[in-house]
Amino acid sequence: MTNQKINSGGLSASFRDPSGFLFSRGGVLYRQVNHAYAGEYARLMDSGLYERLVKAGLLIPHIEADQVWAESEACFKIIQPERVPFISYPYEWSFGQLKDAALATLSIQRRSLKAGMSLKDASAYNIQFVRGKATLIDTLSFETYKEGQPWVAYRQFCQHFLAPLALMALKDVRLNQLLRVYIDGVPLDLASELLPWKTRWNFGLLTHIHLHAGAQKKYSGEAVKSRGGSMSRQAMVGLIESLESTIQKLDWTPRGTEWGNYYDITNYSDAAFEHKKELVGEWTKRLHPVLVWDLGANNGVFSRVAGETGAHVVSFDIDPAAVEQNYRQMKSDKIENILPLLLDLTNPSPAIGWANRERDSFGARGPADMVLALAVIHHLAISNNVPLPQLAGFFAETGKWHVIEFVPKSDSQVKKLLTSREDIFPDYTRDGFESAFKEKFNINSARDVRDSDRVLYLLERKQ
Repeated sequence: MTNQKINSGGLSASFRDPSGFLFSRGGVLYRQVNHAYAGEYARLMDSGLYERLVKAGLLIPHIEADQVWAESEACFKIIQPERVPFISYPYEWSFGQLKDAALATLSIQRRSLKAGMSLKDASAYNIQFVRGKATLIDTLSFETYKEGQPWVAYRQFCQHFLAPLALMALKDVRLNQLLRVYIDGVPLDLASELLPWKTRWNFGLLTHIHLHAGAQKKYSGEAVKSRGGSMSRQAMVGLIESLESTIQKLDWTPRGTEWGNYYDITNYSDAAFEHKKELVGEWTKRLHPVLVWDLGANNGVFSRVAGETGAHVVSFDIDPAAVEQNYRQMKSDKIENILPLLLDLTNPSPAIGWANRERDSFGARGPADMVLALAVIHHLAISNNVPLPQLAGFFAETGKWHVIEFVPKSDSQVKKLLTSREDIFPDYTRDGFESAFKEKFNINSARDVRDSDRVLYLLERKQ
């Protein structure tokens, strides 16, 4: 299978769970189910809950594997879950993606209760986007429901989903980046302080964030009681319905920004735009990549062109509005092989968590088979002062084949960048670009984009 390394994002994150863990052998992903989880696993499978959740696209499917792969004597079963094409994290999701992940989690909890089970974890990191849908990837997240038992994952759900969604919708959409700092979700006291005062008149936010935060503070010094009290099944259903209603009412509308309406304000003529699409389509069809990264994808026009070959396309952009537009278009068109994500190429997602190994960095989830970098180089080289040789080195680490657009100084977009600063970029020329990138790549093709001064390159990384 192509690109095995990107799928290891959950391996180092599963060490905390006594029920089992992920591991890889010969490029195949496995999950060990420990004896301690035998009863819950049997109930999940025998109750029909597993089958119903998989059929609904809410749980990753698996097959049971040979126990020769057992990692320890604690092993009860070995299962082989379906691989996720690309592991992403909540701080890389758009508002709509985080909202859909939250609602999927609540739907799973509701269905679990009907089968006599409950989610013991409500971590956003347990959700991935598979075939365009928010899907639970942790088969060991379930426990047997006991009458009177409250939802043990309630606080985690509020911190991982409700708090960041409320902050994004009602304060600033960029506050989802708090999830990069707080790996166990946004602290409720912080969310309560940051949210507008008017949210205290919203019953759901008052209950699940403001009062919840107050209760946490009030009882933080007291001895922890087993399961924290009692809650009837009816009350549990009411809690789920209240959370669903609160989240459904949260909304954020992407508005025109520098990138969100990029193709409306760019200097592309129709002929240039169509020629660029033709070239991207021609090269992706020729090379048949399995995984494509579109770096600087804007609202995903060229991601969709690359995706027409059947490749799985991860469609990155720095702008929340562009990513949200991309995600909504993907859902509307029922596209299953494109994953829009937030990414700042000048500050990409780092490795975080315990020993910096729980969540992989952007680079560690590569390399891709093909990388698109269209109308990106001039922003990195001129707006961010990154020398062309360093850009070549960076891109060489991200994939084998690259489709890179060079935008010269004669282009109006580059002229715009240089209006407010001194031109200190004597090497930023076509010759300078080719000289720098030839150190890391072979130039397979260089095509002038029709009706423009731009050049589109097909580059192959040197071995």
